[in-house]
Amino acid sequence: MRWVVALVFLAVFSGSVPASAAEPPQPLCTVKDPRIDELSGLVSDGAKLYAINDGGSKVQVFVLGRDCKVQKVLTDKTDPFDVEDLARTPDGRLWLSDTGDNKMGRLTVALLEMSPEGKVALHRLTYPDGQHDTEALIMDKAGTPYLITKDILGEAGVYRPSGPLASPGPTNLEKVGTVKIAATDTQGGPVGSIGSVLVTGGASMADGSVIALRTYTDAYVYAAPDGDVPAALQRTPVRIPLPGEKQGEAIAFDPDGTLISGSEGVGQPLRAVRGAAASAAQSGAPAKGTTSTATGASAGAAEDGSGLPILPAAGITVAVVGLGWFGFSKLRRRTRR
Repeated sequence: MRWVVALVFLAVFSGSVPASAAEPPQPLCTVKDPRIDELSGLVSDGAKLYAINDGGSKVQVFVLGRDCKVQKVLTDKTDPFDVEDLARTPDGRLWLSDTGDNKMGRLTVALLEMSPEGKVALHRLTYPDGQHDTEALIMDKAGTPYLITKDILGEAGVYRPSGPLASPGPTNLEKVGTVKIAATDTQGGPVGSIGSVLVTGGASMADGSVIALRTYTDAYVYAAPDGDVPAALQRTPVRIPLPGEKQGEAIAFDPDGTLISGSEGVGQPLRAVRGAAASAAQSGAPAKGTTSTATGASAGAAEDGSGLPILPAAGITVAVVGLGWFGFSKLRRRTRR
């Protein structure tokens, strides 16, 4: 299959940059509530955390204390297809990214806008170039949403609405950039090293000055001094390894710039990386062109004459097989709408 060949090429020819010198992730609290068994999206207002599950048959946002205990649940009868990420704008509105599409068959995806009073508005969206599976949402300081796709080749597309959001829509999306993620040697995730190129979540500081993407294994933090998301994604990011997460999909910023990450599974910890946003200030100048490249280190890998790291063939095979199994198991869970 062509995608198998492409994955092998991706694993063999990966660029590299060193990991950040920021302090390693430290446990914040442990999510023990059985209702939060597929944590996929997370935001923070400093005092409280807001969390969502992957998928779902109705809108549910869990409001957590800093001890990870559920204080209340914001609900709405709207039946989403596959919610994957969560964002919050300074006015207190929550945005649920109903954009998962493992089968690549949805005619539209959607954003669910929840007001501080709990009222939900549906905004359907259409891609200009076919279907995509998307698990990352970033809101800029003006309230414009950006969707970043989950691509098995590590080349994620960046999309935003081409005009004001309609309700229920659909509103057309436009492609405004590409972010390339290279494989790393950070341990974790459900599919081995290939999981290190799959974008599974996004986050933004409330003032839009720093944004972040994450994979199953690493976070990439970008300076956005003017709040311009496409421009920020052209910068060289700071890579923060998030090792040991079972299925890491959630990421958020505290108001002080601490990065918080979390994984699916009851009993998994939320972890904090202090100073993560500040580290992005030294993340580098904008790259040329319209493509941003986020690359990760492959410490200990052999290199060929061109300086490209070569991963062991056995590891590549395991990763490819694992990705196929994981994708199939995820497909069986979502068949509605």
